[in-house]
Amino acid sequence: MAEQIVEFRPRTVAVSRAGAVAEVRAAVDAMVAHTSSAGFVHPEYLGGDQALAELATVESDVVLNGITGAAGLPATLAALRAGRVLALANKESLIMGGELVKREAAPGQLVPVDSEHSALAQALRSGRHSEVKRLVVTATGGPFRGMKREELKHVTVEQALDHPKWSMGPVISINSATMANKGLEIIEANLLFDIGYDKILVVVHPQAYIHSMVEFHDGSTIAQVNPPDLRLPIALGLKWPDRMADVVPGVDWTLAHTWELSPLDEDLGPMVSLAFTAGRLAGAAPAVYNAANEVCVDAFRNSRIPFLAIHEVVEAVISEYEPPHERLTLESLMEYDTTARRQAGQVIAQRFG
Repeated sequence: MAEQIVEFRPRTVAVSRAGAVAEVRAAVDAMVAHTSSAGFVHPEYLGGDQALAELATVESDVVLNGITGAAGLPATLAALRAGRVLALANKESLIMGGELVKREAAPGQLVPVDSEHSALAQALRSGRHSEVKRLVVTATGGPFRGMKREELKHVTVEQALDHPKWSMGPVISINSATMANKGLEIIEANLLFDIGYDKILVVVHPQAYIHSMVEFHDGSTIAQVNPPDLRLPIALGLKWPDRMADVVPGVDWTLAHTWELSPLDEDLGPMVSLAFTAGRLAGAAPAVYNAANEVCVDAFRNSRIPFLAIHEVVEAVISEYEPPHERLTLESLMEYDTTARRQAGQVIAQRFG
């Protein structure tokens, strides 16, 4: 973080742990002392639980939320309430917030940054909403594509982190290995584009050139294609609906290409099926799915549960879900989140010690 502050010299920096502000400032001072950073001026430092939400309201053209997990929800809501255009890479905050987030978002205020949803947003410009037959969301299949359930019983954390196409953080990498990430993307697609779950399909495309497709009711399918490079959806998120020039190299059409598309293997996709269940339950069920999954990913990373137990525990928590009796608020969503995390921990303790 100190390196980024010295290089880019932002006006404001936020850290969620208040006590870390002094550590960050000291690290910046040390770096400035050992580099040629003439005229460096410290930014304003914000610290504490509300720091990220406060930062999201600062005067800006676009707020890009790339926080991992449920922790991104307050910043998402703060940015929307402040009237900022929100480029959303933190899918969990939309999935968790659901209708609460959608109520806060004005038309055009919420721009997707996930490559799949950026692709869908681009393809949807080819026709009217009423003409959409279905959304086709692509998945690489992760590191365990083609493996049967019996083979997945003993996979290691290191294997789950070894994604064949993308270099990502540990949580997203493991979510990709379990396909929970694709499950979250299904819920996100439903919320972003108001397309029913019966019109969303997942297909496996290991080459990761086709980022997603939209099929229209006349039989035409529009696909968005570019070599695997997350700079493109990020640039679109920052500039939407306009495009920046020369963001990434395009497909080299002077070469031969072979792209594979196949149905999602049931042995690999139970977390996807569970996401459809949570999405159809609606209310706070997607938040419960996300919270229980985050607890399970942490437990798997710390060797407390085996890989296949992630689905087992999340399914057990979802089965206990009770719909809210009143309109959801941020406070009630956070209560659901807390309860789901506690329930997941209890299931893990009971079944795996």
